[in-house]
Amino acid sequence: MTLMRHGIVLFTSDRGITPAAAARAAEEAGFHTFYVPEHTHIPVKREAAHPGTGDESLPDERYLRTLDPWVSLATVAAVTSTIRLSTAVALPVESDPITLAKTIATLDHLSGGRVTLGAGFGWNTDELADHHVPAGKRRTVLREYVEAMRALWTQDEASYSGEFVNFGASWAWPKPVQPHIPLLIGAGGGPKTFRWISENADGWMTTPIEQDVLAKVADLHRAWAEAGRAGAPEVAVLVARKPSPDDLAAWADHGVTDVIWGLPDKAPDEVEAFLGRHGQRLGLS
Repeated sequence: MTLMRHGIVLFTSDRGITPAAAARAAEEAGFHTFYVPEHTHIPVKREAAHPGTGDESLPDERYLRTLDPWVSLATVAAVTSTIRLSTAVALPVESDPITLAKTIATLDHLSGGRVTLGAGFGWNTDELADHHVPAGKRRTVLREYVEAMRALWTQDEASYSGEFVNFGASWAWPKPVQPHIPLLIGAGGGPKTFRWISENADGWMTTPIEQDVLAKVADLHRAWAEAGRAGAPEVAVLVARKPSPDDLAAWADHGVTDVIWGLPDKAPDEVEAFLGRHGQRLGLS
């Protein structure tokens, strides 16, 4: 049985509680990780359907109002000391990889090594198009970004040559405190995703609409073994409906490592009270 960690995701917006206040309350309540999402913008006219609604409509207005994830997590780092800083999920291919590597390394350096990168391929292909990322190549672009950033994080003189990322021998400090920044991929579970994770990442983050989670975790473990990876992948389940104690026990039995609970962007006192109660219910505090 896996001893599961519990995290909190705040779907950030320019309303309600700030990331710093929410994360400070989450840390005090005993939560392990604090997550924030990313969308640079949402094109008004688009062909990409949201995976939850099946059409152009969005399930939440906060998609239009999300704060920058790395600025948000920097404010969190300044007022916390133990809670991990992560994204659910960031879209690395919408940034310059050299600049993003610097941003993440700086956050890890200043936070004392608390960063986990939760990344997605990007369901909103119209959003990706505005960043010059071809929809059919987004997995390749993300792989190259990850490889290039890891080079900058770990090599004294880093270089990279790919289809989408190219730079010659370069110096780039600070290096992250962690020798390896963990990478979780948030995407629908399937053979293509699990193969990508097994070749490039450290684990999987479920989507809010994921079905048959336990069967998919088993599929991921098989893909992991087939890729010759040692150990086991991390698996973070993003809670979409309230799980029962039996659900939580089954997840732990089948290798789920993290459970991610959502927060509303409501007034600080309301959110802080919820976090205190929820931490107690889970036996974290």
